[in-house]
This record gives sequence, structure tokens and C-alpha cells, in this order.
Amino acid sequence: MDNDKFIIGCGKLHEYYNNLTKIDYGVLMYCEKGEAHMTINLNEYHVVQKANIFLLPNSIISIDSCSDDFSVSYFKYSTEMMHIACFRLEPAFFHFINDNPFFITSEKDNVGPFYQLIKTASIIYLDRENRFRNDIAQNLLEIFIWDTYDKVQRYFTKEQLSGNSRKEELFKKFIDLLHNNAPLQRDVTWYADTLCISTRYLATIVKEITKVRSAKDIIDRFSVLELKVALQKTNLSIKEIADKYNFPDQSFLGRYFKKHTGYSPSEYRQLK
Repeated sequence: MDNDKFIIGCGKLHEYYNNLTKIDYGVLMYCEKGEAHMTINLNEYHVVQKANIFLLPNSIISIDSCSDDFSVSYFKYSTEMMHIACFRLEPAFFHFINDNPFFITSEKDNVGPFYQLIKTASIIYLDRENRFRNDIAQNLLEIFIWDTYDKVQRYFTKEQLSGNSRKEELFKKFIDLLHNNAPLQRDVTWYADTLCISTRYLATIVKEITKVRSAKDIIDRFSVLELKVALQKTNLSIKEIADKYNFPDQSFLGRYFKKHTGYSPSEYRQLK
């Protein structure tokens, strides 16, 4: 986003098309027409008209395919704006948004709150001479997030927000650790020790909640996502990536990456 604290726009989001991107800003999106298949972190979504997407900073996103008429309106906001708008809200709210970033406006509503916010903010975005431009956008974002917070608190139970069991709470903490530490840490034991539980108990929790994935599988998926982003979005050499993410050497990174993707790091980088 360079020096802008917020950006309002409309388009096909070409920068995310077949391109895993870890965003260092937040985005609110409203699909005005068309459809697309989108991957957000580890989950796939079918985006259609009237779809709303709430992405927090550090989300990993790609558009896997889209129709010719696909178009969204969006409000990109800086991490600083996010912190100011949300500093009094508890972590459970952000866990919930991170797990549920997608919903479709009901048929009875012509447009939803995402669309209304984006269109209102676009007016001030275009007024470059307004000395209070960033402050007004900040206030609009804060009003929107607090309104969203109110609806989440009213329409969802405490158990849905924070997890209705100790196991779900630990699973959320496990995912948080992955967001911040993969692929630097790829050992199941490190995550279990950090959570103060046994590796066997972590494996049990993951299998019970995800039904199919093992803890190691999820760690590897997050790690590979981060490595793909590093290969696509940075100019670091493969050796530098290996050093940055704590691989013993470049060859070890190559074997790890090819095992999980079918490509060597250099082959994957050429697909960019």
C-alpha cells in the first residue's frame, strides 16, 4: 500500500490471480458481479455476486479462477488503522473473523454493510484535498468494525466465538502459532511444547476437529504456503530463503518443497 493508509477501488484483483499473496494490510471486499474460486489461508471459497469478504492483515490469498465479468469493490486498510479501530476488542472476535471471513448478503437486502462502507469511503478517498481524509476513513472503518462486532456478539454464542471446549481453544492457539512461526518451526514437538501439551494430545485434538488432517500435515501446508509466497513475492535467493526459514541447507529446502508441491523451488519460481 506504500504510504497510503487506505485504498478504495474496484476491479478483478489481478494481483491475486494464481498468485499466493500474504497481505500486510486488511481488505474488505464486496463482489458486485461474476464469480470466482478463492483460497484464503487453507480454505477454499466460491465467491458469487453479493459475497462479502473480511480479510485481516497477514492473510494469505489467491484467486484460483474467475469468470470474465468478475469484479469486486474493495477497501484496503493499513495495519495501523486496524489497530486503532480494534484495540479494545477481545482476541476471540478476531479468531472468529479469521475462521469466518466470508458470507453472502441475504436476498432481502439489495446491498450489505460492506458495499455501503466501500461506497461511502470512496467519496472521501477521491477527495485528495480534504485535510481530514485519513481521519474520516479511520472513523468509517471503526464504525463498521464495531457494528460487525455487535452483530457477531448478538448472533453467535460464546461457545461459537471462543470454542466450546478446551480442545477447540487449543486448536485455535495452534493455528495462531502456525500463522506466526511457519515455516521457521516445522516440528510438531515445538508446537506441542509451546502449548504445554504432549505431541500425542495435539495430534488427537487436530484429528478430532479437522476430521482428516494430522498436525504435521497442517504444519507442512502452512509452511509450504509461506515458502510459495517467499518464492513469488521476494527477490531472495533460494539459499537465503533456506537460511531465513531455518532449513539446514538449500538442498534440504529443495527436497522438502518438491515433496509437497511436485516442483523444485527454482521450477516453482519460474511459474510466476
